[in-house]
Amino acid sequence: MSVAALALLALGNWMGLKWTPPEREMGDVYRIIYVHVPAMWMAMLTLTVNFACCVAYLLQSSWKTDALAESTAEVGLLFGSYGLVLGAIWGKPTWGTYWDWDPRLTAMAIMLVTYVAYMALRRFVEDPEKRAVWSSVVGIISFVNLPIVWFSVKWWRSLHQVQSTPKTVDPDMTLALRVNAWASLILLTLFLLHRYRIALATREAEVAMPEALPTDVPGPRDNRASEVA
Repeated sequence: MSVAALALLALGNWMGLKWTPPEREMGDVYRIIYVHVPAMWMAMLTLTVNFACCVAYLLQSSWKTDALAESTAEVGLLFGSYGLVLGAIWGKPTWGTYWDWDPRLTAMAIMLVTYVAYMALRRFVEDPEKRAVWSSVVGIISFVNLPIVWFSVKWWRSLHQVQSTPKTVDPDMTLALRVNAWASLILLTLFLLHRYRIALATREAEVAMPEALPTDVPGPRDNRASEVA
């Protein structure tokens, strides 16, 4: 998967920088779309999985589900922040400013802040069961903003362009965008697999029975040996 991701990233970057034609209005500036758009897609996909995990945990408690919820929130926050920064870089030459209180940008910023709060909650609550329940509720509430982010460019007139689709862009651009999207999806899967393993191992260590945990307290035999000595 790592090799496939690197190969697709190399191919996608070459296609985006060299192979695809310039955009009619923006020229070469638009080429950041090939990394910005896949990043936002991956963020929304991952946070949707987080929502499903939060609902599933409340319906039937499972440490695996909780670990996956934590993993998807963290990786989704990573891709979302990355996409937002790329969007700001794109905005400077196209809008004349890095940031504008555009409905799409504002909704995305609010969504990321809510998931920062989600991750902060998971760090501050020590009891694993309370943490899992409370964070599931916060995850469900945070997800409410995701459809607003997706449909904001259709609902309100704003600086942000409409979503790029095969109907609105050149076929060559569509192919390059899809190659980069597949590369991002493979990277996303790798990140989730590694983060899930860490989260699950941490959770299992937290809920392990005391007698199953390692201890530095000497056993009865060691005590008797010390007394004899």
